[in-house]
Amino acid sequence: MEFPEEVLAHIFSYLPLWDRYSASLVCKAWSQTMTHPFVWYYTEVRCESGAEAHGLPQFCQFLRLARHLKISIRHPKEESGRGMAVRALGHAAGAGSRLSALRISCTGEFPLFYSGEDVLQGIRAAFLSEAGGLSLREVDLREMPFTLNDSLVLDVARRSPGLRRLFINNKTLVCNVTTETLREVLGLCPQLCALGAFYASLSEEVLGELLRPGRAPFSLLELYCERSDKYAHVISDRFWEALRRRHPSLAVNVVLNHTLPARMFLKILQPSLPVRDLDLVTFTDLANELAFAAGNYGDTLERLVLQTSAPAAGWTRRWWAWPSAAPD
Repeated sequence: MEFPEEVLAHIFSYLPLWDRYSASLVCKAWSQTMTHPFVWYYTEVRCESGAEAHGLPQFCQFLRLARHLKISIRHPKEESGRGMAVRALGHAAGAGSRLSALRISCTGEFPLFYSGEDVLQGIRAAFLSEAGGLSLREVDLREMPFTLNDSLVLDVARRSPGLRRLFINNKTLVCNVTTETLREVLGLCPQLCALGAFYASLSEEVLGELLRPGRAPFSLLELYCERSDKYAHVISDRFWEALRRRHPSLAVNVVLNHTLPARMFLKILQPSLPVRDLDLVTFTDLANELAFAAGNYGDTLERLVLQTSAPAAGWTRRWWAWPSAAPD
């Protein structure tokens, strides 16, 4: 039984690059199907030792057809895998590129004192390339744990004024993206409707760009809060209330990291903040914070993650005082 080319293309679109190469060796019909644009609409390139000889050289000319590209660096200690990631991005961003969404992730062990400079330079080169036509709608760097800087973020925004979703809340130890840069990003990308960033990179002046008349509806804000926030200006409850009125569908995801001083918890978690996901990864007593969340986020909270210390006396009593927490 022979499947129509369109059906095969749909099936092959679910395979990562390595498996597409293996499938292309089965028969001539399958090999010819690999040239179908639909195969490349969603593409994942897994960069690891031994993978480069199985897919990238054979299919590099088709990566420019990808609309949604995920580059996974499986073992960052291996220079060959990192080099493959940079080359894959270069092919996808070349002349005639159709790329609209880019996601880069890194898993596994990192070299000692490795800052990811080669990968970051590869990303910047792809956006600055005069030969390419890269202009993205979505950039997701949440799983790429290298310290980002102003120049890289601005390169992305300037090359992609139609950007809709930008996630740079990648949980690194240091945040080098300034408030001035994010304010410029919001000005350069008027259609941006989802943003993930370090809390330290934001301020009322930055988010004030979202209050401007004619601004497109803004639906998602992700905040990563860590030790730098002890120096940051806290965004007031009055401002969150105004932002919520301007964008009624706004949802906010908040992560409180264990490096954040405990005195900052309830300064960041304001009553009018429309919290949807709340990750309290603090390893501290959270009885007061949980009571605060129960009293203020009952209409918006959908997901709660706790990493806390051993329960203190009275914690159980407070928990069962919440109406929504009562057992069936």
